[in-house]
Amino acid sequence: MKHEPWEDEVTLEFARASGPGGQNVNKVSTAVRLRFDVGRSRSLPREVKQRLAGIARNRLTKEGILIIEARRFRTQQRNRQDALERLGGLIARASRPPKRRRRTKPTAQARERRLEAKRRRSATKRTRANPQIGT
Repeated sequence: MKHEPWEDEVTLEFARASGPGGQNVNKVSTAVRLRFDVGRSRSLPREVKQRLAGIARNRLTKEGILIIEARRFRTQQRNRQDALERLGGLIARASRPPKRRRRTKPTAQARERRLEAKRRRSATKRTRANPQIGT
């Protein structure tokens, strides 16, 4: 299995998970809580840290620690692998710079449709106007 440089900066905690597992669920700590300090990471460039903080803002603590909880599987090893894969996916997404938006102009047909809709709306409102009293 390929070892990523950021994996050395990950802290894992194990706890009992709810859900599938039968009798095991009460005895074995299979849930995994992964902690990754985004701000203090030595393996990620500053731009990637900023994008990662934006992508995962709901999972960040006030101190800037990213928390991922994995309890989908019955075994601790699979949940550990799942948590690491999810962190890897977030980092991969943050590593790709966002595409720059190219400004475009509306087509002539779109402009005409918009103006026609405005004319129809204007005519509708004109029919609702108060009638001139005494003319």
